[in-house]
Amino acid sequence: MGKQITVLGLGAGDLDQLPLGVYKALKQATSLFLRTKEHPVVEMLSEEKVIFHSFDDVYERHDDFPSVYEEISEILLDKAEHEEITYAVPGHPMIAEKTVQLLLERGYSRGIEVKVIGGQSFLDSFFTAVQMDPIDGFQLLDGTSLQKDDIQINQHLIIAQVYDAFVASEVKLTLMEKYPDDYEVTIVTGAGSQHEQIKRLPLYELDRQVKLDNLTSLYVPPIQKMDLTYKEFSTLRRIITTLRGPNGCPWDKKQTHLSLKKYLIEEAYELLHAIDQDDIDNIVEELGDVLLQIMLHSQIGEEDGMFSIEDVIETLSAKMIRRHPHVFGEEEVANSDEVLVNWEKIKEAEKEERITDQSVLSEVDKGLPALINAYEYQKRAAKVGFDWEKADEAFEKVQEELQEFQVELAKGNKQEQMKELGDLLFSIVNVSRLLNIHPEEALQTSNEKFLSRFSYVEKKVKESGKPFKEYSLDQLDAFWNEAKKKR
Repeated sequence: MGKQITVLGLGAGDLDQLPLGVYKALKQATSLFLRTKEHPVVEMLSEEKVIFHSFDDVYERHDDFPSVYEEISEILLDKAEHEEITYAVPGHPMIAEKTVQLLLERGYSRGIEVKVIGGQSFLDSFFTAVQMDPIDGFQLLDGTSLQKDDIQINQHLIIAQVYDAFVASEVKLTLMEKYPDDYEVTIVTGAGSQHEQIKRLPLYELDRQVKLDNLTSLYVPPIQKMDLTYKEFSTLRRIITTLRGPNGCPWDKKQTHLSLKKYLIEEAYELLHAIDQDDIDNIVEELGDVLLQIMLHSQIGEEDGMFSIEDVIETLSAKMIRRHPHVFGEEEVANSDEVLVNWEKIKEAEKEERITDQSVLSEVDKGLPALINAYEYQKRAAKVGFDWEKADEAFEKVQEELQEFQVELAKGNKQEQMKELGDLLFSIVNVSRLLNIHPEEALQTSNEKFLSRFSYVEKKVKESGKPFKEYSLDQLDAFWNEAKKKR
């Protein structure tokens, strides 16, 4: 004897809805356990003197539902080691019943047969209560573990197990990240039973003045208005597909990977400017412009049959997990410096898998601006040991290149002047790198400084009512010095 758990479903309503086979099994059970006694069927079974044990006290011992389900399933498995038991749950055992899933997962390894007989699901009655056709597509989610990213706002949404005001409050806050605060939702309790209650209300009132119990579920209709779906990635993708489609924008349709290169660079620099200005609204807008470029490139790739945005996301996700074993694996790090060391080791291992005779500098994107390209070349060379040991040594090279440039200035040969000026700039990049100062940021700082000071000069000239050409360089320089003092 023993080694068996028979799982029954109490249905969504009262005893009249209970299948005859389930009713008989409940009446004949010699060792009956209930997840909760708070159910209309249980009230009637009590009147018929059916003996049972409920786990309502387990709920009171824990602060979270996973712990409750864990304890209930372990108690049942331990009991089944010694006797055959019957376990009854609200609704259907295979719908929104974590304890049953735990029994099925663990029973086999312990030699315990878990036999699910069934019961009436609340879904049939729920569909009728809210007058929805499931063929349009719907989601059934657990209110006790609702995650924003699981929600598809273009489908019917049913959230089960909205037990009480606390769960309702958590559900409300999660939904308000995806839906308007006043979006109409429907609370359904005891669907299909004689005690069925249906209440429509704005989302923000979900946890107020509403009676909730373990037979309560929430219905959220799909969003129809497109402007309410702008936060959804699927909406953005559909917009880009339309822009590139037969009836789309002529400019978008003619773009290629090559023609879009310059726009990606421009948008990246505009984003950097917004970051330097600490302009949050502008940062959001410029990040969107960068994302637009990524989406356009991905759409072109999909049209060419080469890759899609899913391939981009998959590649990035795999890389992030692979390069963060201290987060997604078992490796331990003490600080951010160790993170960077591990990152470089993993990158090197990835490179070794791609056997190549190419230079280490070949991995640097040739489309980068020259200043950043120089910085990246020097970083790659430094990794194999080709580098100055100190910034002071690199600065000596700057002085040497400056002298050579001065020589060419005296000679007047423009071609040689360009070469020597390039060498001078390259050597300055070396110094900035060894000082851990990114040359692009340093130059941008100077650009901003020049913009501010020259704008001050323009302002003073404009206030005078005279044109620029009537001012001498010394006079303009005096305005410039005023701007320096005012900072």
